[in-house]
This record gives sequence, C-alpha cells and structure tokens, in this order.
Amino acid sequence: MSLDETVLWKGSPSQLIHIRAYLLWLLVAVIIGVAATVALFPPLYSALLIPGIGMWIRWQLTKATAYELTTQRLRISTGLFSKKLDELELYRVKDSTLEQPFLLRVFGAGHVKILSSDATMPELTLKAVRGAYGMREKLRKAVEAERDRKRVRDVEFSAGPEVVAVSDDVAGHDAGDTLHPI
Repeated sequence: MSLDETVLWKGSPSQLIHIRAYLLWLLVAVIIGVAATVALFPPLYSALLIPGIGMWIRWQLTKATAYELTTQRLRISTGLFSKKLDELELYRVKDSTLEQPFLLRVFGAGHVKILSSDATMPELTLKAVRGAYGMREKLRKAVEAERDRKRVRDVEFSAGPEVVAVSDDVAGHDAGDTLHPI
C-alpha cells in the first residue's frame, strides 16, 4: 500500500449466506442423535462429529474471505491454508449493483456486484456484506475520486451501422452529416 493510499472500509461475508448448509448439518446431527438414542447404541453419538466438523469447515472458509476497500483499489483475500489476493484498481470499475435478498436485508446485509474493465475480474460479487448500502456508496465515491486523480474516464461507443461526422469538415462533409460505411 502506498503512502497516499488509505483504507476506507474492511469487511467479510456474513455467515448468513450459508444458513441452509448450517440447517442441513443441524438436521443431520438431530437424526444421528435420535438414531443413537432409539438404537441404544452410545458409540453412534461419536458420529455427531461429522456435522460438527462440516459446520466448522464452512464457518472457517467463510471467515477466511476478507474484503478491503482503499482509496485506490479493492482487495479480496481468500483461502484458509493457501491464500489468494485479488486486486481491482478502482479506476477500472464501470458499475455496481446492490442486491438484498430478504434474509440478508433483515440483517442489514447484501451483495454488491461490480462490473469492471479488468481482464481478470470483469464481474465481481462481494457476498453478504454487512452495511452493503454504505459500502457501495463508499465504493462509488472512491471510484470517482480515483478516476479524477488519474484523469481517467470510461467512454462507451455504440457499434451501430452509421458513423456521424464530428468536425466541421471530414473529407468534404459538414458536421452532422451521416457517413455510411462502404
């Protein structure tokens, strides 16, 4: 991180994105517990380790993902044992969208989807981010500030069949004349 780069926001996905998996593992644990009790076979209780370990692994994998928004880039760090760091330069961000499924909205979280001109990450989703609306606003302001700082603008061109002359005289045509491709 350079001297003029500061951290604007840090976060990680909410564990709520895996609520279905946690409920499934809980159901498996209940079934194992009932089976061990009905069968009067206490060693079967040791099978409760399976859903416990399953939930713990899912929890740790989600916890091992971290997001960091700075004044110049967005960093995504993933991995439990082996780490991966992806960076998206803010001036490459084209658009962002906020999605708030009902359960996440109840808990003040949401998904922030980002479209960029980056070759390795043209689409990126920050999943189940707490305070997603505020985070998206910080991202939007930081993108504009970084584009101003670098003097970069995103320009879109239409690939239509007609080309419009821009200057007063382009090969003998007046401004506004429609030029047709050969």
